[in-house]
Amino acid sequence: MIVEGQVHGGIAQGLGQAMMEACAYDTDSGQLLTGSYMDYAMPRAVDIPSFKVATTVTPCSHNPLGVKGCGEAGAIGSPPAYINALTDALGVARHRDAGDAGTRLARRQRLPA
Repeated sequence: MIVEGQVHGGIAQGLGQAMMEACAYDTDSGQLLTGSYMDYAMPRAVDIPSFKVATTVTPCSHNPLGVKGCGEAGAIGSPPAYINALTDALGVARHRDAGDAGTRLARRQRLPA
């Protein structure tokens, strides 16, 4: 149960990074405009789809307990999975042409009305 929670959190973090997070700076002063949680979007439960986590047991050979971290796995794979799905849905032929396709504004501009 702890591992599943760690992976769920990692996936939510990765999806939040791909879907919502962005640092914005004032072009004149360089001041960070998204410096608080009121401005810097973070995912909430309603923003993340339901999913199931499957695990395998593979003990680490580098320490006597055989333990290793697990939460990072979701945070590493979920941003590219989301961007791949998004570019496929939007019909972007090459991923390097996607640019900022993951931002809310870009999605709003590209999706049909």
